[in-house]
This record gives sequence, structure tokens and C-alpha cells, in this order.
Amino acid sequence: MKKTRLQYGMVGGGNGGNIGGAHRRGAMMDSLAVLTAGAFTRNTEQNQRDGETWGVPADRVYDTWKQMAEAEGAREDGIDFVTIVTPNDTHYEIAKAFLENGIHVVCEKPFTMTSDEGKELCALAKERGLEICVTYTYPHYPILQEAKHLIESGAIGKIRNIWAEYPQDWLLLAMDEAKDPDSLWFVDPKKSGISNVTSSITVHLNYLITSMTGLKPERVLADFDCYPDGAPLDTTSHVLARYTGNVHAALLCSFTAIGRDCSIGLKIFGEKGTVEWYHDDPTHLRVAFLGEPVQIRTCKQKYLCKEAYEMSRLPAGHPEGFYEAFGNIYHSFCTFLLDKINGQTSERTYFHPTGEDGVTGIRLVEACVKSNANGNIWVDV
Repeated sequence: MKKTRLQYGMVGGGNGGNIGGAHRRGAMMDSLAVLTAGAFTRNTEQNQRDGETWGVPADRVYDTWKQMAEAEGAREDGIDFVTIVTPNDTHYEIAKAFLENGIHVVCEKPFTMTSDEGKELCALAKERGLEICVTYTYPHYPILQEAKHLIESGAIGKIRNIWAEYPQDWLLLAMDEAKDPDSLWFVDPKKSGISNVTSSITVHLNYLITSMTGLKPERVLADFDCYPDGAPLDTTSHVLARYTGNVHAALLCSFTAIGRDCSIGLKIFGEKGTVEWYHDDPTHLRVAFLGEPVQIRTCKQKYLCKEAYEMSRLPAGHPEGFYEAFGNIYHSFCTFLLDKINGQTSERTYFHPTGEDGVTGIRLVEACVKSNANGNIWVDV
């Protein structure tokens, strides 16, 4: 019998966490997956309350992710995939446990603490015939499919330069307001790893660039700022990068940029034209061709490419944002899994980040950390 809907579980995401909510909303958006198991928080009472709130059967709300991986892997009706939304230092062991129990994995970024861990998980998934998705969110805003189409079709010509930025001020606010030290785990090397801002959001910019252009990072030169002075991890990251074909790029990220919430900007300059996108105005794409008036392209308009038009969920003029981007990731991943499970071949183009994309992000972080530590030198990725 053809399978039309997947069962999934979640590790983390309880206690009202923001990113867990984004994943749940995204997964349910197209009715392709149902939350049926979870280990949402180490707080036993809250764990059960969360499960009840989200309609998860009581006997499938687990005290630990280890119990969940073993129990769901042993069930005939066990979950098809797990979503991991926990601190960085736990991703590897949780993902490995579920893969070993025959369960596909969706994992928050950064994928793992080291690129070796990521490569090990990718090899394990390949050996078991399983799939991994790492949730780099932003390329899944519908209008960016139009940018991708303009680049791939050659409309803006050979790419020469790329500027990308992601300034935020949340860390300064958190340091000022937080009463619970656990809310600042990002600044703890034991939980965050070798990097803070670079592993958190520079990897987002890198995936934006690679998924839009098809180019891969080859070399980086990084300069970090750490706040407060003497802090162990980077809070602002300035990265010069060379991508495939000697394309020059600058990636600027900060958690201490006062007055900025989530102000991602992407500018891709070609020899014939330019595409620009800003997260503060996510449904519009600025397109410029040499010697012509600047164009503003809008979601859900007939003049867009097929992929951009079909990815939009609302009529033109209605804002689509963060949750819909998660919905688009889950739509692609779930459709891909259903086709795989049902043994169907499809002409569909699946567009979601993979485990290999996660490994590329960690390799970029490792190269940036090495560059900064050695006097801001160029380092191969």
C-alpha cells in the first residue's frame, strides 16, 4: 500500500523553545508528517505536558532520546524520521543513535561539532540507506528560487563578487537580561564547540551562497571579535572567501550589532546583472541588469520561474516568512522520503540541505577558526 504520510519524532523543542516551534509548524504545513513521538525536555513533567499538548501518545513520550531511538527503531509502526533541536554538542550522538536504529534524521545546524563527526554520520547513513537533512533555512524563501533561476540560466552572467551579511544584537540583550546561565549556552565552548557566531550564522550565509550559485568555498581569511574582551568564542566574524572559479566573497556576521534583529542581506554581482535579497523584506527580489532600470520581483507572480511560483503558498502581497521556509524544507524532504519509501521515481527536483551540506558548513567553520588563530591568514576549506 502506498504511503502518503510520515511519522516523525522530535528530540528537544520543549519548554517553549523557538526553533522547536518552527520545526513543528514546518513539518505539519503540508500534512506530510505527523508528530508521534518525542523526548522534548529533560523536565519530566514538562515533557509529558508538551506531548499531551501536541497530541503525542503518552507511551511514545520518552524520558531520554536513547530510550526513544531504541524503542521507535524496534516498533513496526515506528517513526520514519527524527528532528533534532538540541544544543550543538549533542547532535552527533543523538543522530548516530537514530541512524543506527534505522531512522532518518533532520538536524539543526551546525550539523556536528567537527567535520570528522559529520563525515562519519554521512557514511553511516549511506551504509544504512538512510537520509539526513540539515536545516539551513533561508534559501527556502520562495523568491530566492527566482534568484537561483536567474543565476543558473546565465541571465546575470559570470559571477564576480558576493557580499553577504547577518547582523543581530540578541547576545547583548541576553547577557543583559538572562537570569539562567543555561540560556547562554552558545558562548560555552563545551556546548557550542570551537565557534559561536561563525558556526551559528556564517554557515547560513555560506549555504545561501552555495545553494543559489552552485559554487563551493575553497579558501577563507577570517578575523573574529570576541565580546566581552577575552571571551572564549567569536561574537562577530568577518570572513573573506574565495569560491569555485575564483569568485570573491565577503561574509559579515555579528551577535553584537545593536539595532539589528535578523537583518540578512545577500548581493550577488555578475558581469551582466545583480540579484539582491534582504530578510527584512523577504518576498521581494531586487534585480538589476546593466544599463536597465532596476526591477523588484514579487512572490506569486506569473512572471517568476516555475519553482519560485510554486513554492509560494500565499497570493502576491501577503508576506511569507520563516515558518513557510521551514515548511518548504520539510515539503522537499518528506516528498523525497515518501518517494524513496514507495519506490517511486520522480522528475521532481528536491531542494533541501543534506548531511553533506552540513559537513561543508563545519569545514568552513574549522578553516575560519584556524585562519583567525594564525594571524588572519588564508586557509583552505
